[in-house]
Amino acid sequence: MRLLRTLLLAAAIGATAPMAAQQYKGKASYYSNSLHGRRMSDGSPYDKNSMTCAHRSLPLGTLVKVTNPKNGKSVVVKVTDRGPHHRRLLIDLSRKAAEEIDILRQGVADVVVEVVKKVKKE
Repeated sequence: MRLLRTLLLAAAIGATAPMAAQQYKGKASYYSNSLHGRRMSDGSPYDKNSMTCAHRSLPLGTLVKVTNPKNGKSVVVKVTDRGPHHRRLLIDLSRKAAEEIDILRQGVADVVVEVVKKVKKE
């Protein structure tokens, strides 16, 4: 009987516990200034002063929080493009987003990417 109560309590706690957000760790880079004005995968022109990013698999329109673990700075960006095209990279940020989390000098930096709001598949 005690075991049954324990199992029921554990199931009830597990059912009400919030789900862990999707998190990914990897390397981030940022778009070159020469791409400013070029069309993104979602059809919009790239604006180096916007808060956007490129990701290979997340649906376009998804909002992600990108955090630089070295300084704790983070930014929320919208997936508007496909990429990065280098397999060692997880995400490409707009210049403004990279500036906000202080990765401009490094060019490539370790980041933690957390899905904030996922939209339906394209």
